[in-house]
Amino acid sequence: MSIDFALTEGVALITINRPERRNALDAEHYAALSEAWERVRDDAAIRVAVITGAGDKAFCAGADIKSFVGRETELSELWLTQKGQLLNRGLEVWKPVISAINGACVGGGMTLMLATDIRVAVEGATFAVSEAKRGIVAANGGTQRIMKQLPYAVAMEMLLTGDAVSAERAMQVGLINKVVPASELMNAALDYACRIAANAPLALQASKELAVRSLDMDLATGLRMEQMVNRILHHSEDTATAKAAFAEKRTPEFKGR
Repeated sequence: MSIDFALTEGVALITINRPERRNALDAEHYAALSEAWERVRDDAAIRVAVITGAGDKAFCAGADIKSFVGRETELSELWLTQKGQLLNRGLEVWKPVISAINGACVGGGMTLMLATDIRVAVEGATFAVSEAKRGIVAANGGTQRIMKQLPYAVAMEMLLTGDAVSAERAMQVGLINKVVPASELMNAALDYACRIAANAPLALQASKELAVRSLDMDLATGLRMEQMVNRILHHSEDTATAKAAFAEKRTPEFKGR
């Protein structure tokens, strides 16, 4: 059992390392992944995170159904809404998250990807919300985020047929940012991560939160929130650092303060 975690120069790399099960998640892997996301949220040394899967077959096949068959849980757990929080289940992680899709992205793997901000995929990757084929719905945001991220007809086609689409089609409809050969996947994802990590951490988190919350806010409220956040950031050390670096024609070194 392994959810690998590495941190290098502000970039956290999370790897779902269970290739023999197409990186499907059982209860233990879900718990470990929850801990990884909490660390990304809470560790000030982390500026951006990259999530990927081990091997060359699948990014993540979602829940390991076999491990949950016959597993009994108390009905009261339905109201433990903050237990074992995940990125796609509602955990608020305002640091940018990049997904490096190394193969099939299915079910819970798809809902995980939908909760990330930038997505790079290998040429042979496929994408599907296939829960309807199993008599259930795409939970953890599957029916919610896909409607906000894709045109209505495209989202409905994926939800209702459960059929997979290619990486090329996914990029065409705006589901992912880039398609690359398998040998270039991590370089492409880390290139995004390093460019993002070079920016001011507080501004990054504020930008992501404002953008995400704008989906549920009216424009007037969103504009006002922008004003308030910018007023706060104008008094940050990072803003002073940026001004000094611009005047001295050098690269700023942000501290996230």
